[in-house]
Amino acid sequence: MTTNSPTTSFLSAPTTAANVLTPASTTSSIRPSNDNTTPTRPRTTTPSGYTFPEVYDWPAFFTLQPNTQTRQAQMRRWANLISDWCRFHRTFRLTLTEAVESPLFYNARMRKRIGLQEARMIVDWMAMSQEDGGGGRRAEWVPASAAGGGEKTIAWIWWRRPEEWAKVEETAQKNTVLTVYELIHGEATTSQEFHGMDSDVMLKSLNVLVKSGKAQVFGNDDEKGVKFF
Repeated sequence: MTTNSPTTSFLSAPTTAANVLTPASTTSSIRPSNDNTTPTRPRTTTPSGYTFPEVYDWPAFFTLQPNTQTRQAQMRRWANLISDWCRFHRTFRLTLTEAVESPLFYNARMRKRIGLQEARMIVDWMAMSQEDGGGGRRAEWVPASAAGGGEKTIAWIWWRRPEEWAKVEETAQKNTVLTVYELIHGEATTSQEFHGMDSDVMLKSLNVLVKSGKAQVFGNDDEKGVKFF
């Protein structure tokens, strides 16, 4: 991000995870001091009611850090923010070309933003396993053919992973056949967190149950059904 260079005081400090992305050692130009004379800046809240974490108002947060340790800490914070944002707004697919223009990646008060290339790097990190130094597969890119382009532009964000969503079986009667549409949109599931979820996410979750012998999915793409055992 060519427009988001760190502040002078940030450049003068050693680049470590401790002094960049933790509040206790952040300088006054990055985070106001919390004392009797300088009130803590209120956290940013969107019109939808979502309140960002404190790190959202640190300028350094919007500049991907070159130091490996610092970058890992920064990526974890971005992954947590993206997951929490998507959960609050019940977003299952994140379209990056739209998201980079939204408050998620653009802090209008500071005029700081994460660009499309950097957003892809963050989601790439989220999609990696922890063993590979990533975010524990908390995201998955929608295939380019399904996303309507040749680049990575849309990702499923797993604020609950498919195996966690697979607990949907607990809300259904055994040996009962339901359409996937009924499971997602039916009155019987209005109190469930998965109500209204993306159909592809639901099918991925149901496939976890199929592999464990707890469900069967059948039918064509237009009208798939599921039976729980």
